[in-house]
Amino acid sequence: MGKAIRVLVAKPGLDGHDVGAKVVAQALREAGMEVVDTGLRQTPEAIARTALQEAVDVVGLSILSGAHLQLCAEVKKALDHEQVDDVVLMVGGVIPDRDRAALEQLGFSGVFAFGSHLDDVVRFIKEKVP
Repeated sequence: MGKAIRVLVAKPGLDGHDVGAKVVAQALREAGMEVVDTGLRQTPEAIARTALQEAVDVVGLSILSGAHLQLCAEVKKALDHEQVDDVVLMVGGVIPDRDRAALEQLGFSGVFAFGSHLDDVVRFIKEKVP
């Protein structure tokens, strides 16, 4: 058996709702992945530092506040600053279809709107991480 996929689950910004992030984190653990959960109200810089220190394969953001475009851009900038460029980026939350292309341009290849199936998240990660 190979090395377990390491996933950082982070809640950037001031959004105080983390039930969805916890449900996703548990599903990833049940799928055999190692999960680092940063908890609530993280800055983009703190998320990037944690991604670097924990040597994760995936950075997954949970954003329900509607500020996903701004927060994803800030997290991507912080990751670039820390030279964390070898991770898969994904985001989930209340994300309108019209914002999908902009998020993908930022490098978030996984965009999971509210109501996405956990199996789809697990499958996405397993397909993207060698």
